[in-house]
Order: sequence, then structure tokens, then C-alpha cells
Amino acid sequence: MAHIYLYSPSGAVRDKSGYRRALKRLQAQGHEVEVDPAALSSHQRFAGDDDARLAAIERAAASGAQVVLTTRGGYGLTRLLPSLPFDAIQRSVERGSAWLGLSDFTALQCAVLAQRATPTWAGPALMEDWASEDKPDEIMQACFDDLVSGVGEGTGWRLPAADFRAHPALASDAGWAAEGGVLWGGNLSIVCALLGTQFFPVVDGGVLFLEDVGEHPYRIERMLTQFLHAGVLGRQRAILLGSFNKFQLTPHDKGYNLKQVVAWLRSQVSVPVLTDLPFGHVPTKVILPVGRPVDLYVQGREALMFWED
Repeated sequence: MAHIYLYSPSGAVRDKSGYRRALKRLQAQGHEVEVDPAALSSHQRFAGDDDARLAAIERAAASGAQVVLTTRGGYGLTRLLPSLPFDAIQRSVERGSAWLGLSDFTALQCAVLAQRATPTWAGPALMEDWASEDKPDEIMQACFDDLVSGVGEGTGWRLPAADFRAHPALASDAGWAAEGGVLWGGNLSIVCALLGTQFFPVVDGGVLFLEDVGEHPYRIERMLTQFLHAGVLGRQRAILLGSFNKFQLTPHDKGYNLKQVVAWLRSQVSVPVLTDLPFGHVPTKVILPVGRPVDLYVQGREALMFWED
């Protein structure tokens, strides 16, 4: 079982009963969970003021934990980026710590990739995935177990038929492959907010994965348009779209929806756009190695992605 360091670099934890439930679940699995002393701190909407949250990140980097896990996302990490302890985070990763999270954690992931080429993991967070009264999702839990056991070397998912209609080359007898591209991305809003800064990773020939929550399709398209005009999308070997959920369409949309956005994106780029990646603000999510080279294959209806430890 793993030594897990639990810290709060972004939003304050408000659901204390859910927090206790999530903590007990990890402990019941046999993990040694070390809780940062400021994990339940609160300052405005944040888990402590900027200095307090930076200190929590520094303690996490010094913890020697096998997994450094965020309590939740929200907002707060982008205002800390110039002061992040990049060297300490890099050393902790080199010693074997897996920094893990999603949503606002994307800001830290992109920053350490841009500044130090340091790899991290996109996956569950405490409140997102273990705090519910329902049992944790089996696929998410299995991926987490693989991570702490050091046996996770890849993932896969089933592609919808629309992907093959849009990209006929995927359906060839030989299949399709993109090997050796660096996997990067995360929450679309966060990655987009870093564009043009020193904290935006410049990845050529990469595999870009994106997800978001609570963003109307036109906002998703607007952010993708910014990536397009900045030349980011044209430099990738594949674009993977995870879950985009919890938005509200209106009568004004007149049939404009997420499918229309994906169709528009495909009309603008020459690389495959693969959908239904099981990742995002949803219970069923895989764990992805941000900043590591991956081999991506399409065989039949299956998309398979592999990486080395």
C-alpha cells in the first residue's frame, strides 16, 4: 500500500463530512494517508492565502510520499505559478513521487512541464472521486491501484463510429498509430489561460488531451479557436477529447451543440480528433501520464495508449 500526502493547493474544502468519508476510504484500503496541516484551511474561496498554499506545496514536495494527491480543484493555482518550488517538485518526482490531480491542478502540471519538463499524473482528486456517498468508480479505483502498485503501463477505450466516419484512415486494416508523442493537456479552460505565458508547454508532435466542465459549447469552441490561431493544434499528432459536461444549452442555440463543435474542429485540423476518452469531471476516469511519451494506436474500434514507467 502507498504513502499518500494529501494537500489543498486550490479551493477550500467545504464538505467536511465528504472529506472524512473520502479519507476513511483511502485508509480502509490500507494506505498511509498523511494530511497536510493546512488541508482544511480557508481564506475567501481558497484553501488558505497564497503563502499558505505555497507552503503546503513545499511540504508536499518534501514529504517523500509515493502519491501527492490534491483534495480538490476549483481555482487558485494560477496565481501561485511564478512562486512554485519547481526544483523541489522536480526532485520529488525524481525520487518517485507521483503528483496526481485534475481540474485546477492542470495549472501546476503545465507549469512544471514547461519549466522543468517534469512529468505528473492526471487523474482523481480526493473530493471528486472518494467523497461521494456512492462507492468510488471501479475503473477509477483500478487505475489508482495500478498507479500505487507501479504496474500501470497504458489504457484504452472504445471509439464511437463517428470518429471513423470523420477519419477514414482510422479504419484501415493496418490500423493507425502515433508513436512517441508527449502526452499533455488537461482542463481546457486552464490550459487556454496559460497560452502566451512562460507556464504554457511548447509541445511539438504531441498528443493533446482536453476536458472541461460547466462550459457551454460556444465557449469550448472559442478556446479551441484560440489554440488553433496560436498554431498549437497544428503542431500535434492527435487530439483526444474527454468529457465536456454540466453545461446548459438554450433555445437560442438552434441545434448548435458539442457535436457541432467537434465537427468544426475536425474541419480545421488535419490530425485525428478522437473522442470519448474516459477522463474529466466524471466518475469513470483513467489516469494519464502528463509529460511522458506515449504510443497511441487505433485497432478496430479500440484506442490504446501505452507508456513506459
